[in-house]
Amino acid sequence: MSTFENRQFKLISRPAGMVKRSDFEFVTAPAGEPGPGEVLVRVQYLSLDPAMRGWMNEGKSYVPPVGIGEVMRAGGLGRVVASNDPSVAVGDTVVGMTGVQDYAIGKAKDLVKVDPRLAPLPRFLGALGMSGLTAYFGLLDIGQPKEGETVVVSAAAGAVGAVAGQIAKIKGCRVVGIAGGPDKCRYVVDELGFDAAIDYKGEDVRAGLARHCPKGVDIYFDNVGGEILDVALSMLAHRARVIICGAISQYNHLEKIQGPRNYLSLLINQASMEGFVVFHYAARYGEGIQALAGWVMAGKLKAREDIVEGLETFPDTLQKLFRGENFGKLVIKVAD
Repeated sequence: MSTFENRQFKLISRPAGMVKRSDFEFVTAPAGEPGPGEVLVRVQYLSLDPAMRGWMNEGKSYVPPVGIGEVMRAGGLGRVVASNDPSVAVGDTVVGMTGVQDYAIGKAKDLVKVDPRLAPLPRFLGALGMSGLTAYFGLLDIGQPKEGETVVVSAAAGAVGAVAGQIAKIKGCRVVGIAGGPDKCRYVVDELGFDAAIDYKGEDVRAGLARHCPKGVDIYFDNVGGEILDVALSMLAHRARVIICGAISQYNHLEKIQGPRNYLSLLINQASMEGFVVFHYAARYGEGIQALAGWVMAGKLKAREDIVEGLETFPDTLQKLFRGENFGKLVIKVAD
C-alpha cells in the first residue's frame, strides 16, 4: 500500500445558501495505489470555480452531484508519482479532475499532460485550461463575434470573463467589461485592453451601458445572472446574441433563483440567448488550447491568478468566489 498520507475534504451536507466549513469533513487516509490504466498524482494546485457550488446540489444537472461522503470534486494539476499506464510516466505534469485532496488516483486517459516549461503551473488551470476553453468556445461558437460589434462581458476581471473579453478584442470588437470595484475596472481596461469598464458596485450599470454602448449590445457574455442580466437584456441590439455561461449571483440563494424578466427583448430584437457547458466541447479542446497558447505567446492574451496557500483553507477560499473577493483565476497551492 502507498505510504503517502492523503488529506481530503469530503462533502458531508448539502449547503443551504453560502457554502460553509461545516458542510465538509477534513480527513486523512492512505493515498492508495493506482490500478491498471491508472496513475497516482501529487496535487500541486486546485482550481476553484463557481460551478463547484452547483455540483453540491442534489438534482438534475450536466453532471451528477457530488455524493454525501465523497471527496469534493475539483479540477487540479499535479505531478505523477506512480503510473500503471505506459502513456504517462512518473514525473509528468498532468491536469484533470483531482478532487480536493493531496493525492488523486485517476485514469490516464482522463488526464492531460502539460509542459511546465511553457507557463506558470496555475495558468494551466486558468487561461490555458478550463477557464480559457470556456471563454473560447462560448464566445466564438455561440457569440460568433464580427469585427466592429460591441461585446459586453460580466465578471470581466474573473477567470472566464477576462479571457472572453480579450478574445473579443482580438476579433476586432469593441469590448465593455462589468466588474466590481475601481481596481478591477482599471485592470480590465489598462492591463487587458478592454475599451471601457463599468463598476457595478459604484455606478448605475444601465447608465454605464447606455454611455458605452450607444448602438446597443451585440453580444452579452453573462457570468453573473440576476439584475445585471436583466439590464443587459434591455440594451440589446438587433440580432444580438446572449451567452449564458454562469450565474454566480444566484448560486447561493435560499429561495428560487431570479430568472430574466426582460426576456421579451429577445423577441423585439430578434435576438438569441443560449447556454452551454464547456465539457460538451471536449473533442475540440486541442483546437482551443492551441489558439489560446498562440495568443499568450504573441502577447495578445494576458492572465492573472489569485493564489491562496494551503489545502486546509479550501472552504474559506471557496467563499471568496461568491463574495467577489478574488482577483483573477482563484487557485489553491497544495504543494510545490
